[in-house]
Amino acid sequence: MAKHITIFAGHYGSGKTNLAVNYALALRRQGKEVIICDVDIVNPYFRTKDSEEVLNRHGVRLIASPFANSNLDIPSVPPETSMAFDREDIYSVFDVGGDDSGAVALGQFADRMKAGEHEMVLVINRHRLLTSHPEDVLGFVRDMEAASHMRFTGIANNSNLGHETTCESFLQSIPYAQRVSELTGLPVLMHCLREDLAAQLVEPVPGLFPVRIYGKSEWKIY
Repeated sequence: MAKHITIFAGHYGSGKTNLAVNYALALRRQGKEVIICDVDIVNPYFRTKDSEEVLNRHGVRLIASPFANSNLDIPSVPPETSMAFDREDIYSVFDVGGDDSGAVALGQFADRMKAGEHEMVLVINRHRLLTSHPEDVLGFVRDMEAASHMRFTGIANNSNLGHETTCESFLQSIPYAQRVSELTGLPVLMHCLREDLAAQLVEPVPGLFPVRIYGKSEWKIY
């Protein structure tokens, strides 16, 4: 069962923002009222703001800095973010930046996170240079937990090569995710794969979470 608050945090290039958008839309398809909070406060490359149109179309409210994707893009967390804690009828998804700034931004809400009522998901991608080996992930985990005053509760294996991802490369990432799980003591909650490739898998993969690729308007949407 989904927790009322789900936080996605991962290193740059892990694909956490796209995963957060997909997860918010999946909750919405289940009939839940959903908000997505952009706490990725310093990232000019891919923000949840880029997916605002598709989120609005499906009835998911985006809470993001009014300066996001503008020439005045500065670190700020909108006060409306408190809605995630004030209303029990809402499911909230947090997209957290992959550096100390993002972790500190999340940390201001640490006291409001009730034990057992949230997931803090570590998003990993074995095809990114800084996290290509399971041992590389440990430093990121320590830094994020220390800065945010929160603990990860699970792992999302989001290993991908963008448009060059194949079923084979996906299946090869599963042992990597399992090793990260062993090193961190965290369970693997989901294995993420582009939905067209997920439909081609011959054998079932426990925790498979098919995703679409959302992004800037000029990017192709699968």
